[in-house]
Amino acid sequence: MADLDAVRRVLLDKQRDLVERAAGLTAAPDATGNISFGKRVGDGTSLAVERLTQVAAHEQMLVQSEEVQRALDKLDEGTYGICDGCGATIPEGRLEIHPWAVRCVACAAG
Repeated sequence: MADLDAVRRVLLDKQRDLVERAAGLTAAPDATGNISFGKRVGDGTSLAVERLTQVAAHEQMLVQSEEVQRALDKLDEGTYGICDGCGATIPEGRLEIHPWAVRCVACAAG
């Protein structure tokens, strides 16, 4: 099993990074002046598409933040590395790549 203190540091750093990135996405958009959303693709349409992309990225960051928090909770519980779905051991290689994994590959896919 990996050094749990090192894992905790990685998870806390990831959590901090997610919070900072999410905060940047939730900031109010710059004043754009008089942009219209007419039939032609223009600044307004581009701005709307960009904003929708930011919303989707923010939602993905929230999900990942919840996963990181669950992994931190599992460290505290002494169950880090055990799949929440089936109770099997999560392979160490998966945890090295994805330290906030709380499910094995099979359970994560299903």
